Amino acid sequence: MKILFLGDVVGKAGCRAVKINLPKIISKKKIDFCIVNGENAADQGVGITEKITNQLFEVGVDVITTGNHVWDQKETANHIEQEVKLLRPANLIEPSPGKGFRIFNSKNGLKVGVLNLMGNVFMKKCEDVFETANNFLRSNILKKDYDFLVVDFHGEITSEKMAIGFLFDGKATFVVGTHTHVPTNDARILKNGTAYLTDAGMCGDYDSVIGMNKENSLNRFMKKNSKKHFPAEGEATICGAIVECDSLTGYAKNIESLILGNDLKNTI
Repeated sequence: MKILFLGDVVGKAGCRAVKINLPKIISKKKIDFCIVNGENAADQGVGITEKITNQLFEVGVDVITTGNHVWDQKETANHIEQEVKLLRPANLIEPSPGKGFRIFNSKNGLKVGVLNLMGNVFMKKCEDVFETANNFLRSNILKKDYDFLVVDFHGEITSEKMAIGFLFDGKATFVVGTHTHVPTNDARILKNGTAYLTDAGMCGDYDSVIGMNKENSLNRFMKKNSKKHFPAEGEATICGAIVECDSLTGYAKNIESLILGNDLKNTI
């Protein structure tokens, strides 16, 4: 069983790269289940639309996770109630539309639980993520309720992501960080069998400031004339990770980073 996770898809460049390359990756790497963080996929670089959601599903994405930009496109609040394969962070302040956890069937008939969480440090106000995680683990058990569990932790700081990784070690298949848009070089399997990666990076144009136009971003930092942030639209790099899973235990057997594109080293 192989699970592919792709980091935050950013704007037109990221969507274009995923639509072109994902079917090839799924075929070449024999992927059984694909999760993508889509919270920056809209043309404006924030939020996601129903049209883009459907386009990602059409090229092989099984589930889309999100984060702090989940509601930046107004249509999402209604769409997420209808689309079960689109998740929002489970620890958003309730009541919030949609769900932060669901169980899905993979191509080979195995059950994959996907849990979307958001950090508390330097992020929009949400419920305590560790309390939410502990409550989740009390009522959801690996190999009893699902064959595999993937946790997308959308957070700003490394220490918070690492702590969540250790909390879920032995209780999840894969814990992966999103949000910072820069891939980290620490993919590994923790002592109790859970694959971990601090940040998957982004699927977007890396000739940018975390996916946004670099000239405009510089002007904003230097308080010169600038516009609202907008995405860079050059050739995108795809970033994420592939986890090979043990169907008997639900744990990870191997994890490899995936970087495919022009600006970062090609590893596929």
